[in-house]
Amino acid sequence: MAKATSLEHPFSSTIHMILEKHFGSDAKAVFAGSPLLNYINTKTRAANRGSKSRGAYANHYALYVILEDYIAKGFFDGGRQGAYETYEGARFSDLFKRQRELPFGSKLQNHALNSRLNDEFKKFFPLVGKQPIVRDLAAQRYWIQEDLILIEVPKQDGSRATHNIASAIIDIVDAYVATKRAAFESFLETCREIAHLGDKDPEQAIKFVAEQLQPNVDARVFEIVSYAVLKAKYNANSVWIGKTRDTVTEEYLTLFKTGRTNANDGGIDFVMKPLGRFFQVTETVDVSKYFLDIDKVQRFPITFVVKTNETSAAIYDKIRAQATAKYKIMAVVDAYMAAIEEIINSDDLADAFAEVVALGKLREVMDEIVDQSKVEFNYVEAEDGDVEITVIDED
Repeated sequence: MAKATSLEHPFSSTIHMILEKHFGSDAKAVFAGSPLLNYINTKTRAANRGSKSRGAYANHYALYVILEDYIAKGFFDGGRQGAYETYEGARFSDLFKRQRELPFGSKLQNHALNSRLNDEFKKFFPLVGKQPIVRDLAAQRYWIQEDLILIEVPKQDGSRATHNIASAIIDIVDAYVATKRAAFESFLETCREIAHLGDKDPEQAIKFVAEQLQPNVDARVFEIVSYAVLKAKYNANSVWIGKTRDTVTEEYLTLFKTGRTNANDGGIDFVMKPLGRFFQVTETVDVSKYFLDIDKVQRFPITFVVKTNETSAAIYDKIRAQATAKYKIMAVVDAYMAAIEEIINSDDLADAFAEVVALGKLREVMDEIVDQSKVEFNYVEAEDGDVEITVIDED
C-alpha cells in the first residue's frame, strides 16, 4: 500500500499517544504506513486552535460510524475476524441515524457518507488507489475498505505484524471532539466573564472582542461577533418613518441575522430594518466573490463586512482594479462598484465596539455573542446545569 506522511501539529501528539496505547513500539510504523491515519492527522489540525478554529466533523463521523459498525459486528476482535468480505454491509439509514446521535452531529447530511470523505481522501492521497468507504448504491449498504485499516509493519526479527487500526481511529476522533468541545465551552465562559467584568474593566472586553475580529479567527466566530457589534451600534441610531406625514414615528435601526453562518442564503448575512440595508460577511478580496453576491440580489446595494486589517479604501481600490482587469468595459465596472454601499473592515468593527462600550452596551454585545454562538452550534444548557452541544457544521 502507498505510504503517506502529513505535517505535525499540536493534536498530532495526542494521535501518537493513542497509537502507542494501542500498538506500543509499533506505533510509529503503523502511523507511517497508514494513509488513513495521516488523513485523520490532517483533518484534526483545528483541535488545539480553540473555539475560533473551524471544526469539521462530517468526514470524521462518516468514518467513525462505519468503523463502529465494523467493530460491533465482530470483525475487529470477535469471532468473525477475516469474514468481512462476505458481510452484507451496514445499512445507510443506520449509519446516518448514528452520526446524528454523536456530539455535534445532529444536523449532518449524507454528503460525507456518500462522496465527500472518499473524494477528499483521494485528493490528499491520489496514489493509494483505494477509498475509505465502499458502497452499494442500489442496496444502500456500506463497508469500510478493510485494506486501509489493516496495517502491516516490519519487526526487528525480520517478520511482519499486521495491526487493525479501527479501534484506534475511534479513540482519536473521540479525543478530537472532546478537545473541540472543551475549547468552545471555554470560549462561551470567557464571553460570560467579560460581560460581567466589563463594567469594571472595559479595556479587557475591548481587547477580547478585537481578538475575535482578527483575520486569523474562524469565519463563523468573526460573523457572530461582527453581527453583535453592528447590531448594538446601529440600534443606537434612529430614523423617522411613516406611511404618511401624519404617521411618522421614530424607529430605531435593527439588524437581523438571516441564518447560520456560511449558509447558502443568497448572499445576505444581515438585513437592517427599516432601511432595508443588506450586509454580506466575507474573508476575501476577490472581485468574483463580491460581484457574485451582488448579482444574487440583482445589484441591490450591499455593505461588505470583511475579515481583514486592510483599510476600506484599499479594499475598494483592489476590487475596482480586479474588476477593471476582468471586464475592461468601464460601464460594467461602474455598475458593479456602485452596488458596494460600504466596506467595513476589522478595525472599523473594533472602533464600533469601543463606541458601544462607551454607550454602556457592553453587556448587550457580549450576551448577543453568547446567544448567537449557541444558535450556531445548537448549544443547549439543560435545567440541571448540564451542557449538550448537538451540532457544529458540515464539511
